[in-house]
Amino acid sequence: MDANDLSGMANYLLEGIAKLAHAGADFGIISANTPHIVFDEVAPKSPIPLISIVEANARCGQSAEPAAARLIRDALYDAGRFYPKVFAGEGIELLVPDPHDQDYIHDKYMNELVPGKFLADTRASLLAIVDRMKATSDIDGVILAGTELPLILRDPIHNGIPFLDTTKIHVEAAVAQMLS
Repeated sequence: MDANDLSGMANYLLEGIAKLAHAGADFGIISANTPHIVFDEVAPKSPIPLISIVEANARCGQSAEPAAARLIRDALYDAGRFYPKVFAGEGIELLVPDPHDQDYIHDKYMNELVPGKFLADTRASLLAIVDRMKATSDIDGVILAGTELPLILRDPIHNGIPFLDTTKIHVEAAVAQMLS
């Protein structure tokens, strides 16, 4: 991903998915947000059906009937490319934090959260960003589109704004598929 080799990422994922299919898997998931940048390239070539983290979250957002949600993650993050398209297809407007907040989130995500540092000051600042977003836009939810974000933003709701844990929603979709 650092080299922006999207074709290489797609091929890498397809190799792993082929192994799952050969082992007898009925379906697969790509259990992270970032690799979903190539989901539309991978899914049609996959030998087994794939459950998209983005589509699972859009369906969850649709069932909660949010008119607008904020995508918490930075502009450099690839989810900024593919989440809006999928959510728009479900009639959900997707907004992102302002550029200054995006820079802050990116810095804290990459330099603290990914290495496993979960600081109280960072949590307070992230919640302040959510509060500013609520004050400036009529949002109905916040999508935690990064695996580490629910580890620091642990509560399911902040000041009346629900947090959508993308990983949890994705796993719930996979379990529902397994049980169907």
